[in-house]
Amino acid sequence: MSRRSVLRALGTAGASAAGLALAGCGVPAAYVEAADRAGRDRSGRDGTLAFANWPLYIDTDDEDGSKRPTLDAFTARTGVSVRYTEEINDNDEFFGKISPALMNHQDTGRDLIVVSDWMAARFVRLGWVQEMDRDRQPNVAKYLDPQLRSPAFDEGRRYSVPWQSGITGIAYNRRKLGREIKHTEDLWASDLRGGVTLLSGLDEAFALLMQGDDVDITRWTADDFHRVCDRIERLVRRKHIRRFTGNDYIKDLSTGDVLACQAYSGDVIQLQADNPDIAFVVPEEGAELWAESLMIPNLAQHKRNAEALIDHYYDPEVAAELASWVNYVCPVPAARDVLADSGDRELAELAEDPLVFPDDSMRSRLAIARDITARERREFTKRWNSLVGL
Repeated sequence: MSRRSVLRALGTAGASAAGLALAGCGVPAAYVEAADRAGRDRSGRDGTLAFANWPLYIDTDDEDGSKRPTLDAFTARTGVSVRYTEEINDNDEFFGKISPALMNHQDTGRDLIVVSDWMAARFVRLGWVQEMDRDRQPNVAKYLDPQLRSPAFDEGRRYSVPWQSGITGIAYNRRKLGREIKHTEDLWASDLRGGVTLLSGLDEAFALLMQGDDVDITRWTADDFHRVCDRIERLVRRKHIRRFTGNDYIKDLSTGDVLACQAYSGDVIQLQADNPDIAFVVPEEGAELWAESLMIPNLAQHKRNAEALIDHYYDPEVAAELASWVNYVCPVPAARDVLADSGDRELAELAEDPLVFPDDSMRSRLAIARDITARERREFTKRWNSLVGL
């Protein structure tokens, strides 16, 4: 099962009226000034914190699935207990869940949340998250992957810290296809007609498709976006694209119903364990590097405890333990040496997996896309959803 959710189309179930209204605003009325974001921090006298995350996105004990060793280690070391909830199943849905409190200057009841970076950009623009104190986070300052340090939406990572990262690339069945895929353009070959799926979420899909047209996704334009849509529209009419998917592409690929698809690196590592014929490729013209990031909402009551927990996960030993379970791109490159030196064969092999610790060759082809601005989102969502059929 995947840990990365797919964007729900604006206007469908799960996206709140608040989320829809705010998505298209240039300077939303709900913006919170920096001086109004901090609450009274109870960390010094209350050794707890509330942490909301996605399902299956943290290590669990082999004997007792209710235990999470890395969280337990944090509590043992600091005395801070963590109320951990797996309540985030969709970015827009979660945005709708907590936005009423944030826009009304109220505590959300959560000290730490994890959202995809395109959604994190929305929180930053709205002023709904607090700046972190890096003096309290020496591990973050020292070990955060340089390639993830300064996304366009949060230069210097003042408001966000990657929980895990990943790559949107292409997965395919080598045996069934009978040849290699090296370029995004290869998806449009005639022998793949009806055997290709693309991701249905705008934010998940667009960057890789632009890179296939040699677009620099750090500075893409509206013309670049519409040019990609024009091509996809033609492919849909010709029935080349089988369908647009959420994370159900995993089943399609594993059963052989599709030959090639847009996919996430962490999912493919799991699929390869059962089917070594499934390959993941970072196209030669590039692929998107993304992250899902930790953020501290406004008025959180345990900010210092939350900052301490974030720094705990940037200890290379802890990061290595988490990486060995979730199998996404580890945002702490130093964890690679921990796994390599573990004396465990499987962990040492994981340290050499470029989908967990990208090598220099792969890194040179990865880029973080600039996010879709609030002004652009309404127009682009309408165009993309018309192609996807939402």
